[in-house]
Amino acid sequence: MFKNILKSIAILILTSCVAFSAQGVRFNVIPGDAEANYNKMINGNILKTGFILSDPHERINDAYAKRYGNLEDPNYDENWKVSLDNLGFFSISHDEKLNALLKKAPELGGFSPFNLHIYKNKDDNKTYVGHILPSTMLDIVGVSDPAVRDEFIAMFSSLDEHVQNTLGGEIEISLYDKLPTKPMMTFELEFDKPDDIIEFIEEFQENFEEAFEDKKYIIAGFKDFKETYADLEMSFDEYDAYFVYSLCHFTYSYNMFNKGRPDAGVFAPCSIYAYIKKDSNKIVIGMPKLSNWIAVMNIKDEAMKKSIEELDIEIVSIMKELGAKEI
Repeated sequence: MFKNILKSIAILILTSCVAFSAQGVRFNVIPGDAEANYNKMINGNILKTGFILSDPHERINDAYAKRYGNLEDPNYDENWKVSLDNLGFFSISHDEKLNALLKKAPELGGFSPFNLHIYKNKDDNKTYVGHILPSTMLDIVGVSDPAVRDEFIAMFSSLDEHVQNTLGGEIEISLYDKLPTKPMMTFELEFDKPDDIIEFIEEFQENFEEAFEDKKYIIAGFKDFKETYADLEMSFDEYDAYFVYSLCHFTYSYNMFNKGRPDAGVFAPCSIYAYIKKDSNKIVIGMPKLSNWIAVMNIKDEAMKKSIEELDIEIVSIMKELGAKEI
C-alpha cells in the first residue's frame, strides 16, 4: 500500500509539472557544422516561406574575439575563452501576413521581426537553429485575441517546415514554468500635434538612438513598417508611424552567449516597437523585458540574472529620460 501511495504521489507531481509547463523555444539540432547550409537558406530560399530577412548579424563570435580576446583592446577579458564556433542573429518577419495582424495587435512588434538564431559550441559537433515559439511570443506581448493568436502561430508552419526540409536535424523543444508577472515594459509619450509628423518622427528617432548609444547600446536593426507596406502597396493607414528598433548591449551579450548560454540568443537582439495611431498625439512604445530570458531559458547563473535585471531597470530609465511615461 505504501508503494502505491508513493506511486500516486509521483504521478501527481509529474502531472503537475506537465500541467504548469509551457513550450518556450524550438531548435533544430543538426549534426556537424551547418553554417554554410544555413547561410544559403537564410540569404536565399527562405523567401519561399514568405519570411523576409531584414538585419543579418552573422558570426558575432568573431566580434567577441576581436574585442574581448584581443590583448591590445581596452576591453580585453582576462578570462577570455573561445567557446563558440558560430553565433548569428538573423532578424526575419512575414511582412505580408503581419499587415492585418499589426492593425489588430500592434504589440506583435515585440517579436516582429524576430531572430532565427544559429549557434555552434566549439566543443560540440552540433549546430543549433531555432526561434522562440510563437505561442510564447504572444504570451509575452500580451495578445489574447484567439483569431490573432491562431493566425500568428499558423504563420510559422511554413518556416519550421522549410528549416526541417533544408537543414534537417532533431527537433528539440524546451519547457518553462511561467513568465514574469509583467513581461512587457510599455510607455506613452504625449506630444503636441505638429504640422509635419514626418519631421517630428525623425527627431524622435534621432533622440532615441542617441540616448541608447550613449549608454553603450548598439542599434542592431531598424524596420519601418509604414515604409515596408508602402513598398508592398498594402494599406497601413491605421498608423501615422510604426517602426521597430533592434537593440543590443555588446558586453551583456558577450557575458551571456560566450559564457555558456548561446541558446538565449533566440531573444537577441531585443525588439522595441513604437507607433502613433492615426491622428493621435501619443507615441506608444513597448518592449519585452529581459527578465523573460530568465523565465523562458531557465537561467540560473546569479551573475547573468543580475545583469538582466540591471538592463531592465536601465532601459526604463532611458525611456523616462526621453520623456516617456511608463504604463
